[in-house]
Amino acid sequence: MLAYDYETVQVEVRGAVHWLTLNRPEALNAITTPMAGELADYFGRLYHDRSCRIVVMRGAGRAFCAGLDIKQRGSAAEAPFGGGFGFQGYLADVYVKMRRCPQPIIALVHGAACGGGFAFALAADIRLGGESLRMNAAFIRLGLSACDMGVSYFLPRLVGLSVASELMLTGRFIHAPRALATGLVSEVVPDDQLEAAAQPYIDEMLATSPMGLRLTKEGLNLAVDAPGLEAAMAIENRNQVLCSRSEDFAEGLRAFLEKRAPVYSDR
Repeated sequence: MLAYDYETVQVEVRGAVHWLTLNRPEALNAITTPMAGELADYFGRLYHDRSCRIVVMRGAGRAFCAGLDIKQRGSAAEAPFGGGFGFQGYLADVYVKMRRCPQPIIALVHGAACGGGFAFALAADIRLGGESLRMNAAFIRLGLSACDMGVSYFLPRLVGLSVASELMLTGRFIHAPRALATGLVSEVVPDDQLEAAAQPYIDEMLATSPMGLRLTKEGLNLAVDAPGLEAAMAIENRNQVLCSRSEDFAEGLRAFLEKRAPVYSDR
């Protein structure tokens, strides 16, 4: 079932899973002002959407996302949005909303994922790579800083400071084998098998309690920036108390003792 009335992205609802497709294949799904607006609207709505439990993000055609559509740069630069930063702040808000939404995001990355498209992949929670994958912080090759759209935040946390520095200071591409070796993607498969490769992740996450899944994403994000062990454990303690008071926790215990799959109700 298709949901949301968008022009540059497509949202297909399959039960509790949204399949979000960047849908400008003729332009390698390059980012325009309308795309930024539609993605901001979509991820903003997810915050209160308990019917959606997982988002799978991918690109139509030959690439995941080639970054900013340079041909439309003029209109994007003039966009009167983004808290005074124009298009810069308008697009940056998308990545903040991706991290803020409680649903885990699985990115299926094939072909080019450059600049802002690279940042889309980094802002996801799990990345699966197609064999054609090639990603880079393209900003620095255009006379800009490579510290853009959250890349300076996400990338060092995923691959470490040394590899992040290399990729950001040079703008060089990282391809599928090295992306797998550095932990940037969880696995690499032929491009036409990406959807099938995502299914086990989806199935295993759908088998968890809805509250437990949401609070795990939240807790991971907060723990990454926690000032120390005690702060991280305070988040963990709070989340476990919330989960332990739910009906789903009682159901999970019964199912474990009865050696059956739990049936969660999100209560």
